[in-house]
Amino acid sequence: MTPTIAPRVRTLVLLLLAAACALLAGAGPASAHAAVTGSDPGQGAVVDKAPARISLTFSEQVAMSDDSLRVLDPEGKRVDTGKPSNVSGTTYAVPLHSGLPDGTYTVAYQVVSADSHPVAGAYTFSIGAPSKTSVSVSGQSADDGVVGWLYGFGRYVSYAGFIVMAGGAAFVLACWRRGSGVRPVQRFVVSGWVALTAATLALLLLRGSFTGSGKVADVFDLSLLGQVLQTKTGAALVSRLLLLAAAALFIAVLFGAYDKREDAQEKRDLTFGLSIGGVVVAAGLAASWAMSEHASVGLQAGIAMPVDVLHLLAVAAWLGGLGALLVALYRAPADTPVDRAAVRRFSQIAFGSVLTLIATGTYQSWRQLGSWSAFTDTRYGQLLLAKIGLVVVMVGVAWISRRWTGRLAEAAPVEAAAVREKERVGAGAEPAGDVATADAGDKAAPAAGESDLDTDSDSHEHPGTERAAQLARQQAARDAARQKRMRDADPNRFGLRRSVLTEAGIAVVLLAVTTVLTQTEPGRTEQEAKAASSSSASASSDTGASGALTLNMPFDTGGEDGKGIVTIDLDPARVGDNEMHVFVERPNGRAFDIPEVKVEFTLKAKDIGPLPVVPDHIATGHWSANGVQIPMAGDWQVDVTVRTSDIDEVTVSKNAQIG
Repeated sequence: MTPTIAPRVRTLVLLLLAAACALLAGAGPASAHAAVTGSDPGQGAVVDKAPARISLTFSEQVAMSDDSLRVLDPEGKRVDTGKPSNVSGTTYAVPLHSGLPDGTYTVAYQVVSADSHPVAGAYTFSIGAPSKTSVSVSGQSADDGVVGWLYGFGRYVSYAGFIVMAGGAAFVLACWRRGSGVRPVQRFVVSGWVALTAATLALLLLRGSFTGSGKVADVFDLSLLGQVLQTKTGAALVSRLLLLAAAALFIAVLFGAYDKREDAQEKRDLTFGLSIGGVVVAAGLAASWAMSEHASVGLQAGIAMPVDVLHLLAVAAWLGGLGALLVALYRAPADTPVDRAAVRRFSQIAFGSVLTLIATGTYQSWRQLGSWSAFTDTRYGQLLLAKIGLVVVMVGVAWISRRWTGRLAEAAPVEAAAVREKERVGAGAEPAGDVATADAGDKAAPAAGESDLDTDSDSHEHPGTERAAQLARQQAARDAARQKRMRDADPNRFGLRRSVLTEAGIAVVLLAVTTVLTQTEPGRTEQEAKAASSSSASASSDTGASGALTLNMPFDTGGEDGKGIVTIDLDPARVGDNEMHVFVERPNGRAFDIPEVKVEFTLKAKDIGPLPVVPDHIATGHWSANGVQIPMAGDWQVDVTVRTSDIDEVTVSKNAQIG
């Protein structure tokens, strides 16, 4: 790298890293991937009587701790009892104290979605009439900023480390098959392994605090680390560390026995073996992301995970190989520069990787967005558009690089002929050249850092050997400098280096956008949550609206073990066929069986009913009935008869808008 170019390169790299950090800083580390699609009582609702429990419905399964659901009274004191429980599907509930006074209550939740991202939020409802509350709803967050930012940065470094390590190794194995001059690329690949290992260990330590309190002091809490190891994300991180041990062995062989192998047939055999082993290890590492993030949940997870692995491998082959090529172009020794065949082979690999990225990226976009409107109406879609734009620009620059590669290939025969001519002329003038070299060596000796006195002293002690070694070192230095000047002066090679540097700069920002994208709620989920909220809002203001209905009714038959809560889920709560589920729980939220449960629907305004329904027993505390007919829309009274023994029985009622 020439003195005038080096400062510019350093400045460009610093600017790109600053841009990447800025993107990560605004990533919102606690972006929700599981969204709340319903609640009972609803957000902002005013109920006449205190509910026996509150329930939240999410767009996907979530993991909960003892404090994941908290209900606070107007003074900020907790009024929930027991642990949150999964009552049905993706609905979770926590029981409340009985006899709660009127006022506005705050429901705060902090859970972990199935794709490993924390979800936090809060809303309010009122009993009797709204009142002032000392609880700040907007203050709820899954992290305190520092831990979240560190976790996001750790994810970025882990992605970058994987790309550098896997892509750099693939470049050496498939493109630059020489036994010398790969030392800079070796350092490049090893740095990727070190970065990925360090980032994985950091993520493992940060995970407990990131999904819990968000406090820096909890990062080294061993109890939290133990809890993390029992989760899907913890298992993925531990698996990644084990695979990194195999990757270290692969790198040692690649730059050890493979690099030193001279026999062509043996090297081909070793290349085949390393290729198979490298692909297996790289695919395993890529799977450690796929098994714990977006691809592992939602639509077509069985297809999405292999597609995600293929996508990550294509990214590594393109961007990681690009970084290795950049290092080779700038840092390779003058006597062993990266050759045109290696550049041409990488160009072919990059082209195949881009085609793979287009195919897998299209599938992932459809899966995560679901509609064209999500491109502009959701944050995920907007980030995806930015990513697509960067990829298009990068492909354009790559096309320019391919043109420079073609020009290098065209110039190769001419340069080879010139080299052969110089060798022929040099061989014919060998005696005179020796004299000239000796004279030049005599004149250049003081300039090389040796005094005349030292030179005379050395020559007296070893008049022949020392002088020859000195001249050989000076000649080698001059030859290396001349070769470097010739290489740097080549306009085709200079153009290739500049275009590859530009590609690498765009790749740094592209990777930052991708990291933010993986931490953002998918557009499909966001739109479904918005639709559910809109449906809930319209249902509360329009008696003709429809939507799933959940009714919670405490009961007490008066006998032994006669207290509990019966929950009616009617889906889709409309005119015509409906599916009904009945859940019976103790006051502490634990499901239990009773001898009999019956349900009746009555529309008093139209003198219809009661319409009896006897559900079938499905599991402990769970009954179900299909084909429940609701003949018309209206304010229906739902009566549930609960019998806990041969003589202990009670009927509880609640009104609801159906249809």
